[in-house]
Amino acid sequence: MLNLTLPHYALFIDGESVEGATGKVMTTINPATGEPWATFACAEPQDVDRAVAAARRVLSEPEWAGITATQRGKLLNKLADLLECHSSELGAIETTDSGKLAAETQSQAHYVANYYRYYAGLADKIEGHTLPIDKPDMHVFTKPEPIGVVAAVVPWNAQMFLTATKLAPALAAGCSVIIKASEIAPIAILEFAKLITEAGFPKGVVSVITGDAPGCSIPLTSHHDIDRLAFTGGPETAKHVVRNTANNFAVTSLELGGKSPILAFNDANLESATNGIIAGNFGASGQSCVAGSRVYVQRDLYPSLVANLVERTKQIHVGDPLDPSSHIGPLCTLAQIEGIERALEKAISQGAKILTGGHRITDLGAGYYFAPTIVECPNTEIETLHVELFGPVMSIAVFDTEEEAITLANASEFGLGSGLFTENLSKSLRVSQKIRSGICWVNTYRAVSPMAPFGGINQSGYGREAGIQAIQDYIRVRTTWISTSSEPMSNPFVMR
Repeated sequence: MLNLTLPHYALFIDGESVEGATGKVMTTINPATGEPWATFACAEPQDVDRAVAAARRVLSEPEWAGITATQRGKLLNKLADLLECHSSELGAIETTDSGKLAAETQSQAHYVANYYRYYAGLADKIEGHTLPIDKPDMHVFTKPEPIGVVAAVVPWNAQMFLTATKLAPALAAGCSVIIKASEIAPIAILEFAKLITEAGFPKGVVSVITGDAPGCSIPLTSHHDIDRLAFTGGPETAKHVVRNTANNFAVTSLELGGKSPILAFNDANLESATNGIIAGNFGASGQSCVAGSRVYVQRDLYPSLVANLVERTKQIHVGDPLDPSSHIGPLCTLAQIEGIERALEKAISQGAKILTGGHRITDLGAGYYFAPTIVECPNTEIETLHVELFGPVMSIAVFDTEEEAITLANASEFGLGSGLFTENLSKSLRVSQKIRSGICWVNTYRAVSPMAPFGGINQSGYGREAGIQAIQDYIRVRTTWISTSSEPMSNPFVMR
């Protein structure tokens, strides 16, 4: 039932704003206040069928299938322009819905326009080839074609960025896309859907749906007419998603969780290491899959760097995410805080020491605020060194040798991001290549670009988003053989 006192957001299917088939509605909470702020329609299996049918249909319609790659690029450029124009309002909506700082959501919405422009430029650069075949009188060539209907499953924590890394290359390749926004804080993506129509994309090329697992996620990821699945989320959910794709054999990429290490060597620039570790842990309130929440510091640097980190962490201003003076806002859900509290309690029982933070902030009302926290870990069994907490919690430990640092960095089931701080070029090259992760930042952290592949290994998933390779992952290659001989085809039962 609709709550008429709150804003309401419909699904976007086949170019239209529609309610779900059963009329089911969910409420989203403003993490800064702990109060409901909007409602949204929930998709059911019938809605998933409708979105997939529209996506399949448009792949054979001239409005989409018949336009050139260059024209697709122009549509993507138009979408990028609109995204820049509406970045402030989209960011404000995302902040209200997820609790992320407005300064971050607005700048991110503005920056991801570059992803759409990058793939707009690539749209007509993906070429086929004429093959120097080993058989006479044969002309053989390849042609890139869109892989088909794409399901893009996007989480709440970096939704504009993670939508762009999937949607932009898929549209550049000529695919159609169903975006499944997280049922936790989906409003920014539902609002973004309006720009799809305004940019001029034909009906059915992009649909945006959301809802719970039985009604939406499972029917979408297991749908027999899905050709490609791009998923970002947690490893446990990903296991179910992979099982679901047994129904459609969809080509799948997974960008999952992380517990990224940051190594600080004795020869690191102290200020740079401090800033990088603070950014890697407390940027986005720690709600990032690449959060560098395992910090290992070489022994001689340890006292000064830890003192710097504690002092800087105590200076972080936690407050209303819409307030420009805030450095950290609330966490998105109460469940995150409860999980952090359980992990910290266990860590303390294992010998860990809380150097700063470690508690809820209660003087900001009923919002989901948690103090930026540093946990000193005297041994490698400490809970917070291994569990992805998705909050502002840094675990810090000491190492002595380069070999020990590499061993500690690789002592994780995850493998998404990593970082190291050293002024020694040889060491940076040597160590960065020995850390098992999809991304390694040296003397910086959390930098991204549409030109740089993004993705992990092990429990952090497989496949890459961004970069030139990403558009190839939304393409199938058709091979055509043409006999150029004037003679009839030879008898197949006479071998020569």
